[in-house]
Amino acid sequence: MPGNLHVRNLDDDLISKLKIRAARHGRSAEAEHREILRQALASEGGPDFEELAADLRKLTASRKQTPSEVLLRESRDER
Repeated sequence: MPGNLHVRNLDDDLISKLKIRAARHGRSAEAEHREILRQALASEGGPDFEELAADLRKLTASRKQTPSEVLLRESRDER
């Protein structure tokens, strides 16, 4: 579902540069604005799994860890 985004209080110089850039690309200022946002956000990748895992290891480094095989054995023994 398309939405609207209103950007207020832009400098006149910035608006002028946007219009010039849009004209260079054969687009309206609004279409150029959409393209700039699309490109900026497309290049911003999601969080890297390895970085997230390293962060989690740092957060839990001081906590006591129970090996999974111990947890599995306890679970089986409860049956």
